[in-house]
Amino acid sequence: MTRMLSRAVLFAGLVLAGGSAVLADPPPMMMPPYIVRPEAPAGDRLKPSGDGKTLFEVHCGYCHLVGGMGTNLLTKQRMMMGETPDKGLLANRTDLTADYVKSVVRMGKGAMPAQTKVDVTEAELEAVSKYLGKAG
Repeated sequence: MTRMLSRAVLFAGLVLAGGSAVLADPPPMMMPPYIVRPEAPAGDRLKPSGDGKTLFEVHCGYCHLVGGMGTNLLTKQRMMMGETPDKGLLANRTDLTADYVKSVVRMGKGAMPAQTKVDVTEAELEAVSKYLGKAG
């Protein structure tokens, strides 16, 4: 009985000693390098006069800027295809066409839901697809 009791005391002491060491010096937390999205441009969203880069950052930045879920997923996918990690950012891609961008935005793909004309107007989508569609 005393042998069992001494093992329990030893185990409890080890747990407490280890736990207090962890609580005494918690490791510093590293936050992902999120980019703050710009404010949406003022004016009529239906008129074709928007800056594609700004509209991309406003409407797509939640997922497709640094630290976003879409960027993380695309980075893994592109690296498995033998490309460099920077190709996970859509703005760095040179293989996208404007038509492909429009199709993915409206129909969705994988974890990305379809974006309606309320989410991104046709004029905004035209500007974004020209900005991202570097392949022609």
